[in-house]
This record gives sequence, C-alpha cells and structure tokens, in this order.
Amino acid sequence: MSAAPLDPPGGRKAVAVWSIGVAVYFVAVIFRTSLGVAGLDAADRFHVNASALATFSLLQLLVYAGMQIPVGLMVDRLGTKKVLTLGAVLFTAGQVGFALSPSYGTALAARALLGCGDAMTFISVLRLGTRWFPARRGPLMAQLAGLVGMAGNLVSTLVLAPVLHGLGWVPAFAGSAVAGLVVLVPLVLFLRDHPEGYGPAAPARGAAGSGGSGGSGGSGASGGFVRRQIADSWREPGTKLGLWVHFTTQFPAMVFLLLWGMPFLVEAQGLSRTTAGGLLTLVVASNMGFGLLYGQIVGRRQSSRIPLALATVATTATLWGAVLLYPGDRAPMWLLVILCVVLGTCGPASMIGFDFARPANPPERQGTASGITNMGGFLASMTTLLAVGVLLDATGEDYRIAFSSVFVLQVLGVSRILSLRGRALARERDRRAPAPVASHDDPAPAPATA
Repeated sequence: MSAAPLDPPGGRKAVAVWSIGVAVYFVAVIFRTSLGVAGLDAADRFHVNASALATFSLLQLLVYAGMQIPVGLMVDRLGTKKVLTLGAVLFTAGQVGFALSPSYGTALAARALLGCGDAMTFISVLRLGTRWFPARRGPLMAQLAGLVGMAGNLVSTLVLAPVLHGLGWVPAFAGSAVAGLVVLVPLVLFLRDHPEGYGPAAPARGAAGSGGSGGSGGSGASGGFVRRQIADSWREPGTKLGLWVHFTTQFPAMVFLLLWGMPFLVEAQGLSRTTAGGLLTLVVASNMGFGLLYGQIVGRRQSSRIPLALATVATTATLWGAVLLYPGDRAPMWLLVILCVVLGTCGPASMIGFDFARPANPPERQGTASGITNMGGFLASMTTLLAVGVLLDATGEDYRIAFSSVFVLQVLGVSRILSLRGRALARERDRRAPAPVASHDDPAPAPATA
C-alpha cells in the first residue's frame, strides 16, 4: 500500500476549517485576558490586595502551563476536534462561573477551570495548521493564529472594558460567555482533524506497549506512549530551544496585558483608565502588525530566528529600563507609547519557539513538542506575575522595584538560548540534509538476516 502524501495542499477548505479552530482560540483569549481590564474592579469586588489579585492570573497560568504536556499528548492521541470541543466547554463554564462568583475562593476556582479549557486551544490550532497546510506555510500560519489571539485581547480592551464599567460585573462577564456557545456550533458540526487522505500514520501496536504480551492491560501501553512521547520530544535540542525562546520573549507583554499593565499605568504613571486602556490597545495593535512581519521574515529566512528573538529581548529590556529609571515620578507619554509598541513584538517573537520545535519532531509528536514549548512563556509569566504582586506588597507599591523582576528572567532565558542554539541548529541542518543517493557502481546491500 502506498503511503499518503506527507504535505497537505492547503486551499480554501483548509482555510475554512482552520478558521473554525482559530475562532475558538479567539474566544479563549477574550476570556483569558478579560481580567486584564478588570484588575482594579476585581480587587474592589473581592476585597483583596495586590498579591491576592495576582493569584487570579497566577492560578490561571499555573493550570494553563501544567496542562500543556497533557494537552499535547491528548491532541496526538485523540485528535484536534475532541480536544478543542472539551476546551470550549470548560472555558465557557469558567467564564460563567467567574461572572457569578460570590466570593474570592469560588472566583479562583472559576479562573482555574477557564485556564484548563484555554490550555486546550492553542496547541490544537497549531496542529490544525500543520495538518491542513504545507510545511512551508507553518511559520506564517502560527503567526496568524497568534495575531487572531491578540485580536481577542483587543476585544477585551475595546469592548469588554466599556461594558464592565457601564453595565457592571455580571452583565460583562456572563454576557461575554455567550461567545463560547456560539463557536461550539461550527466546531462540532464542521471541524475535521485533517484533509481526506492526509491522516497521520497509525503507530505500530507493539510500540505503544511496554514490551509485554498482547494480553496485558491497556494502561501499561498508554503509560508507555506518554513516557515515550515526552522523553523523545524533550531529547531533541530543538524542543528545548523552542521552550526557552518562548520563555524569554513572551512574558513581558503577557504580564503587562494580563494583569499589571492597567494598575501600573493608572497608579504609578497617573493616567486615566481611558488613556491606560488606549495604551493596552496599542500593545495589542502593535502585536498584530509585528505578527505579520515576523511571520514573513521567518518564513523566508530561517536563519533570522535567533537574531530576531534576541533583538526582541534586548529592545524590550532597554525600553523597560528606560521607563523604570526615568528621572522623576512618571515617565513621559512618548516613552510609554514606545514601550507599548515594543511590547507588541513579544508575542510574535515567542512564536519563533515553535519554529524550532516543529522541524525537530515528527508529525506524531507535534502536539507534545508544541505543549512543551508553550509551557515556557507561561511559566515565565506566572513567575513574574507572582513576583510583581509580592514585591508591590513588600515595598509599599513601588512599581520600579516590582517590575525589575522582568530582567532576572530575561537574563536566565538568554543564557539558555545561547547555550542551546548550536546543538539545535546543527541537528536541524543534519535532519534537512538530503540523503546520499547510491550510484550504480555501489555494491548491492547484503540481504537482511532474521
């Protein structure tokens, strides 16, 4: 039997199916980032301080990061449609629960449920891209998915914030939950994991097991599959490099947008909520613009990946330092505008991490490898969210000291990128090198022995 072609053709049907998955991710990002415009309102509603407020986003990201490898395994084992459907149900339930929570504890539980569902979306969308489009389109499709996600962030800033301040907490959050039900309909009816004839190769029966007889229970086979998927993915230097690129580039903007940007701009910089919301919108708009640019650059020139990622980290650190060290109590508006534009490069740069993990792993490990990579930025964001909250409480809300924690994680991440890049790129070159073609003068290979 001939093997199915490995590279799917793309086309209008691919765009339609991929768009359904991206719509689910779009709604998940709206729900994920909704707290970013409601941080001060949440502190008043639940009567909590900065550390407790940070726990909302910290728990959500902890669940998200902790779910990445399990979700990657689920996508590899169960397929995209089932995982996306479960994710949409969970994040919609979490948003409704957050809207109706009468106490801080129940609100925390709702955000954890939301984070669990959110965790199932992005890896699934990446998998749709690799299953429905040619490999050369991979970097661009990943950046476009990230761009759509940032559009969800834009909706939080431009739509949810005015509704929240105009109609109140419950109408804003419960009303937004309707979007989760809307995207479930086309997801269930029309989404397909892959084009007809381009399905993944079925794994060998014996490969999933632990080596025992065929009559042993399925749990051992499942456990062997999980351990092998994780170990084989992590063994690849490209997977590790992808994780650290994602770790180092994503978190400054994530922390700013997810929770601390609005309090920093209002309380430390003395801006009105309207002006602060405009700057958060600028971060999102910048992200969308740079997402297209980065996708085109990386798609055309793979050698640009490391320089682009490191340049993003260096520029972000420089602007953060300029804002935090500016003489006087407040930075000028022009400097805050430049900072927000530069923060918009963080999301597109983090997508470069997947461009190291993708070629390092075969199709049957793409979900697991993407899950490992995606953990990076969210672990860094989680750590920084907590550090900023603790330092704000410890220093009497000194944002300069609190936000200095950003530099610590950037130094750590850059050191790991520099140490891993040589091995990862060498392995990638070896894998892409064409196999030698035997000449007619070469002796025939000896027959294999049993």
